[in-house]
Amino acid sequence: MRKTKALTVIAGLALAAAACGGNSADPSPAASAGESSAPAGDKSLSGVSIEVAAKWTGEEQANFEKVLKAFEEKTGAKVTYASTGEDTGAYLGPRIQGGNPPDIAILPQPGLVQQYADEKALKPLSSEVLAEIDKNYTPYWKELGSANGEVYGVLVKAAHKSLIWYEPGAFENAGVQEPTDWDGLVNAAQTIADSGTPPFSLCGASGWTLTDLFENVYLSTAGPENYDKLSKHEIPWTDPTVTTALEKIAQIVEKDEFVLGGKSGGLQTDFPTCVTQVYGQKKAAMVIEADFVAASATESGATVGETAKFFPFPKVGDTAPVVLGGDVAVVMKDSEGAQALMAFLASVEGGSTWAKLPGYLSPNRNVSPDNYPNEVTKQLAQTIIDAGENVRYDMSDLAPSAFGGTDGKGEWKLLQDFVRDPSDPKAIQEKLEDEAAKAWK
Repeated sequence: MRKTKALTVIAGLALAAAACGGNSADPSPAASAGESSAPAGDKSLSGVSIEVAAKWTGEEQANFEKVLKAFEEKTGAKVTYASTGEDTGAYLGPRIQGGNPPDIAILPQPGLVQQYADEKALKPLSSEVLAEIDKNYTPYWKELGSANGEVYGVLVKAAHKSLIWYEPGAFENAGVQEPTDWDGLVNAAQTIADSGTPPFSLCGASGWTLTDLFENVYLSTAGPENYDKLSKHEIPWTDPTVTTALEKIAQIVEKDEFVLGGKSGGLQTDFPTCVTQVYGQKKAAMVIEADFVAASATESGATVGETAKFFPFPKVGDTAPVVLGGDVAVVMKDSEGAQALMAFLASVEGGSTWAKLPGYLSPNRNVSPDNYPNEVTKQLAQTIIDAGENVRYDMSDLAPSAFGGTDGKGEWKLLQDFVRDPSDPKAIQEKLEDEAAKAWK
């Protein structure tokens, strides 16, 4: 899917680790002192083979294989890894139909949990796995991994999508500080524009970036409960809460001076070109996107933490928004070994093992930020923990792809249309509702 392609660059936080001067922690399999963990292994799975399939390649794959190695050393099991490539469904479909699925698959979208559950391709999780989920995850994440009243999935890896990255020189030149609320952001944008620099490089040609912007504003203004309802189309897109969010977004897109190249230019700029415009070309001050901006900023010659900085997406309403993307592990071939590995991945021990490696964020609330190898990921992890029950998953990735995940259609296109002319939010809402009704029918 479109965002999973972008999410693969989260491995760029490996570069951020070096850029921030953080000392890489020893990636040993032990959890940090004082943390609870899964019981010590007794090699009871010696001779057991487990296959895990996920989309990761390169450094992401290498780091995940270190986590699998820790499990092997703990249990005596043998784990093999298969890369699905970017199109997880195209890889898994034939294997499921042929009766030879991997023991565990890691899915790039929670919506696939429901799809594969409906196809009877998933196995329920054991009581041991459920116990780890109940200890370490909020009820929201448990529900996200469920389908038809049964729990199938564990969110094992997260991407933090509630950030605004900026070029410090542009802030210093304008004399502005990191804003903490929406009014502060709008005021800072005006001051930066007055200094002669467009405040925002908009990634509008990549429609999914506009869904990320909407989701952060909506979660903050409408609150988590309404966010859940809109995610499931339990309230219409014509709801007044949507109007409020769109009106807030209009405050930063209605002025051409706020966007590099004006609204038209912003809608012709893709991700990661928008990042290059801020850090490589220094044509704009800010870019609104997730932690994976770190990779593109570093490739543009910036040093994360020094010449490339970020601040949390500011509060627009009563809720400080924290929106995550991420990957969900499911069991496709039931066995003692598969369930044991799922329990390990859901445990503090498994999450802490992974957290010591670059390019990873854990949605497990009991994985201490002290495990992370640099200040960037420690800070991101702490915001996830601090948000507690209010953390939410990327809304467009929860929607049917016809509405939330198709270039030139549905939410992508209509939010682009709104940026092009933000003067009539209610007209766009009517169109959004028409498309949503078709997709959920």
